Amino acid sequence: MSRTRRTDEGHGKVGSVLSGIAVALGCVLFLGGFVWGAFVYQPYTVPTGSMTPTIGAGDRVLAQRIDGSVVKRGDVVVFQEKTWGDLPMVKRVVGIGGDKIACCTDGKLTVNGKKIDEPYLPAGKSVSLTGIKATTVPKGRLFLLGDERSGSLDSSVHLGDSENGSVERGAVQARVDAVAWPLNGMLAKPTGFEELPGGTSQPGPLKWMVYAVVAGAVLVLGGAAYGPIAKATRRSRTRAAEPVRA
Repeated sequence: MSRTRRTDEGHGKVGSVLSGIAVALGCVLFLGGFVWGAFVYQPYTVPTGSMTPTIGAGDRVLAQRIDGSVVKRGDVVVFQEKTWGDLPMVKRVVGIGGDKIACCTDGKLTVNGKKIDEPYLPAGKSVSLTGIKATTVPKGRLFLLGDERSGSLDSSVHLGDSENGSVERGAVQARVDAVAWPLNGMLAKPTGFEELPGGTSQPGPLKWMVYAVVAGAVLVLGGAAYGPIAKATRRSRTRAAEPVRA
């Protein structure tokens, strides 16, 4: 057996081992990403256009299962409240317990006297259409508004309720991180609330899950493709090494 052939066979064995490791690791990452996501996230279909343009009617969102106690201003949450309807609803948290909410100053919502910049609202539509009167959010509760302020059945509509239109934190089921369909991706960070005490929430681990799934798929495909490619390469080298007959 020639030295070249022995070297190729040695490389082939090492390559086969590495290929197997790549496929195994890829399977772990690929399947692990999906399993991780199934435990952490819940898909929801948004029934109305009250969160337009951030989320449209019929959009499929991915929401991280969380406890209502960790919700912060600016979060888009999924909640269920009997007085609001029988189905889970999706709204944005603009106030937490103790906050003073009012509208409007220079056409902007105010929280504790601070004007809130809300770039996610529909362009050209005034926030004053909500008709929000000054109110204080009761302790342990949340004040929620839709991004489509002119057509959202939100806290501004329920201001006449005993809790000033607020919803208890325990009613929150999840926090929306991304729009999965159509493929709009991660929600933009609500920067207008960052300077208020408590700041805003950090996004969940969805990006890392996607990275794991993509990396796993690449490793599986790359590892599986190694065998045919290596075999074809060895054949080419063997033919090139054969002596040319006159």
